Amino acid sequence: MRHAESDWGAVSDFQRTLTEQGAGDAARMGQWMRDQGLKPDYILASPAQRAKETVQAVCAELQINPEQIHWESQIYEASVSTLMMLLQKVPASASRILMVGHNPGLAVLIQALSGEVPAGFSPANLAWLAMDRFESGGAELRQQIRPSEVL
Repeated sequence: MRHAESDWGAVSDFQRTLTEQGAGDAARMGQWMRDQGLKPDYILASPAQRAKETVQAVCAELQINPEQIHWESQIYEASVSTLMMLLQKVPASASRILMVGHNPGLAVLIQALSGEVPAGFSPANLAWLAMDRFESGGAELRQQIRPSEVL
């Protein structure tokens, strides 16, 4: 999941917060995940403020304790190889993983895993991938959903 819409105010990129719309979109995506039965059992997230606010809003809707979030500083400005390495470190017992981060890294990761180019991976977009084993090209992009598509 890409972080929701953030404010381009006079703070550093790392400290940017969500806009009011971004906060609503993040919560809406959490509700959609709950309604679809897509509750993750392992969460990796960038510690950048906009990603923090996004994943915390999603977790609130999914009734997940925020202490279960694994904050991973390497997600911020990560290359696809770094994101792949982080996913490979997730315990094998995790069957549903949520990664919340940034573009262009996430869009490139989706393409590397599924072979499909995500269509405009804009703020608060969620890509749902299914895979039996972790490898490049081994995933199926089941759905890409945007907040505007969630009622």
